[in-house]
Amino acid sequence: MSKSIKIIISALGGFILLLILGAWYASSTVDPAQLTKLLSSSVQAATGRDLKISGPVTLSFFPGISVSAERLSLSNASWASKPEMLTLKRIELDVKTLPLLSKRIEIGSVKLSGLDLLLQRDPSGQANWDMSTEASNAAPTPGPGTGNADTSSVANNLIYMNSISIVDTQIQYQDAANPISSYQIKRMSLAESGDKTVISLDMQTQGQSIRLSGKTGPLSGLFKQWDVALTKFPLDLALNMNGKSLLIKGEIIKPPKAMPSINLALSSKSFDWPTLDTATNPAPQATGGAQPTSAVRQSQKPQSRYVFSDEAIPFDAIPQAKGKIVVDIAELGLPKRKPIENLQATLQLDGGAIDIPNLRFQMGKGSADLQVNLSKINTTNPTLTAKGVTKDFTLESLLARIDPSSKVSGGGMKLAFDLKTSGKSLHHFAANSNGKIQLSINQARMGSNFLNDAGDFVVTLLDSMNPLRKKTSDTVLECAVAYLPINNGLINIANTVGLETDRLDAVLAGSINLKTEAVNLTIDPREKSGLTTGLDLAGLVKIGGTLTNPKAAINQAGVVNSAVSIGLGFLTGGVSILAENAKSMTSKAHPCRDALHPWSDIYSGAE
Repeated sequence: MSKSIKIIISALGGFILLLILGAWYASSTVDPAQLTKLLSSSVQAATGRDLKISGPVTLSFFPGISVSAERLSLSNASWASKPEMLTLKRIELDVKTLPLLSKRIEIGSVKLSGLDLLLQRDPSGQANWDMSTEASNAAPTPGPGTGNADTSSVANNLIYMNSISIVDTQIQYQDAANPISSYQIKRMSLAESGDKTVISLDMQTQGQSIRLSGKTGPLSGLFKQWDVALTKFPLDLALNMNGKSLLIKGEIIKPPKAMPSINLALSSKSFDWPTLDTATNPAPQATGGAQPTSAVRQSQKPQSRYVFSDEAIPFDAIPQAKGKIVVDIAELGLPKRKPIENLQATLQLDGGAIDIPNLRFQMGKGSADLQVNLSKINTTNPTLTAKGVTKDFTLESLLARIDPSSKVSGGGMKLAFDLKTSGKSLHHFAANSNGKIQLSINQARMGSNFLNDAGDFVVTLLDSMNPLRKKTSDTVLECAVAYLPINNGLINIANTVGLETDRLDAVLAGSINLKTEAVNLTIDPREKSGLTTGLDLAGLVKIGGTLTNPKAAINQAGVVNSAVSIGLGFLTGGVSILAENAKSMTSKAHPCRDALHPWSDIYSGAE
């Protein structure tokens, strides 16, 4: 062995011996109580919150620097419902040694167990995890010559972690208007090595079992280089919900000071749309029975007075990005419904706009071809355009997916629409809509139970035409057509809704105002049993009120004042009605044919 090698080995051995002796000396002289005070004061200065460590604090210098503490808590915002924002049973930190020589803090690993975290927003939208105001109030004014540490630099350096491990964690989120959302994390680990991070997550939320596994680019590099340098972050993940997996592959590219570009492919043989059950957890209360006067109070959501909800859609939660997302799911399960098949879509992202030029899916033998564009997302008045056409659907198969007990057979269906609207809620979308919708249904047999469950508006409409219909076990629908032109939220029905059954023909005329949801319809029925040949009750029945509260009334232009009490019962063949000034319906002899418009007028290329 050469002399130089011996010198190097001797030097390394001496250096290691000095480290061991230094670690032994430091561990024997550092006071854990002083360390606790140092940690608490540092957190107070950085966040404005109080950190309490009730359990033992241990500092070790061999084989590396490590810190552990038990029974920790961090105080909450003054207005929050609990005094602690988080409590933690145990934390373990491994600190890298060499970066300390350059006055940098790099965490090798973090282990958390027994974390209980409460996230809240008050009625004004303020979040209890926003500590910027409290931190600025708590931070002392730096004087000249003071060694003022750059907290942002420290935060950036703390991002360099090789691994994070979390077990037995409970996270709750509450705002002033919604029930508490609860998330239980059984295990989560992030292990970074070289140019990749291995992810493993096992959690539950609102009755859903969620697992996430796979690889990504280095998370520390993503956070460190975000908005600083061009960053490419690959993704190769598998999301498993209740035993069904969705593969997520692609890349996120983030140029400095520019919008990220997302290019992803989502694919699955079978996946279920998540069903997040309403949380039943009680609202967190302050200890001792006292609750701050400004604490979050869970308010009851007011009942909407509209069929189309006026609750604001959270468009601001949609991330602003460019790129493309391709979706290919062979079978997508829907909550309490049978699945749809062969869902294929391409989402093109362009900052404040999402364009879906191709959205296709199948339900049984039926198929749908849709195009959707959502633009001006980041404004107060987002714009939505949607058009599409379906073919080979049947009323029987569609309703069987919604309610397997529905007694409907047959009913070939076709739907086409072309709509444009704007707003921030479903009610705004309906009120501002323009365009055309057409629906046709061919011969079907429908049980009375199905008709009775069709909703207040439909039931009122059917009862107005035939109050005795419930005494029959079923109805044979020969055809039904609804052509609905919409102009600024007003649906004008000029004899463009017609239906034909085994007992009657009927034509609807009037309007539905989607701004107010006011209904103004007249029904022209014609009995087909032969008991009232030559007579007609055209315009006798009028539907008023609103979509949520429809009301049947006598049309004052009618000639039989007793129509409601008599009830148009002739439609069942049980009653005959005499009427004066009856007029013929020969001009409305084919309600379906007369109401139907060319399909190509609604959707280009449709037949």
